[in-house]
Amino acid sequence: MSEEVREMSFWDHLEELRWTIFRSVIALFVFAIIGFIFMPYLFDSFVLAPGDSSFFLYKYLCKISSLAPSLLPDFCSDAFHVDMINFKLASQFFTHMTMSFYLALLITFPYLIYEIWRFISPALYPHEKKSVRWVLLFGGVMFFVGCAIGYCLVFPMTLRFLYTYHLSDTIVNEISLDSYMDNFVMLILVMGIVFELPLVCWLLSQLGILKRSFFHKFRRHAVVILLVLAAFITPSSDPFTLSVVFFPLYFLYELSSFLVKKDTMTEELELEPTVTD
Repeated sequence: MSEEVREMSFWDHLEELRWTIFRSVIALFVFAIIGFIFMPYLFDSFVLAPGDSSFFLYKYLCKISSLAPSLLPDFCSDAFHVDMINFKLASQFFTHMTMSFYLALLITFPYLIYEIWRFISPALYPHEKKSVRWVLLFGGVMFFVGCAIGYCLVFPMTLRFLYTYHLSDTIVNEISLDSYMDNFVMLILVMGIVFELPLVCWLLSQLGILKRSFFHKFRRHAVVILLVLAAFITPSSDPFTLSVVFFPLYFLYELSSFLVKKDTMTEELELEPTVTD
């Protein structure tokens, strides 16, 4: 640790933390204003896009379903369109504000990670800086990948299934604005958080809590749990919809297994030469 860091008092650290929070809040505030200005356009072309048959995922799945019509549901219908209504007087205004904040949070996420790194890096040794830098970069990338999969795959598939599901032909589906937005934000953020699983497993491995043998021992159990989780996220009866959610989750499981440390006994057995007669 450098002499400059040692000479910093508690109040110096507190002052640095105050400026870190101040810069982060200013960045969020500026981009929230920009998001508020452009939100009407973004809302139609981005947020509400999965509610129409022209969404890019449905077009791709339509081409795939023509090759295997017995395995996939019909994605080629142009009649799919989500009709949305608003019950509360102030819902549209508050939705405008909250989505502007979420957009600002998403855009400034790399900068917020940088501010965290800038605050903690002076207190780290050189070898610790390399590890933490890699962790923050990896965690940020995986969060964006998870959010992208949530928007491009998980939410549209869930929306299309639930909106076209009919318990009775006499019931007409009309989604409220609040219901649509709650599911939109929840599924995208949940997928972003789920994709942090490899990072969490790596951290637990560094603390000596988690070993690679755990993943080998419970792989069969994990497959069943991930299938149930995929079925819960996309409650559809066709195998394709289930698989498009299951395989990314299983990839995360295998990636987590690769990132954690091996057991000490396992490493010794691998290094020990084979004795022959």
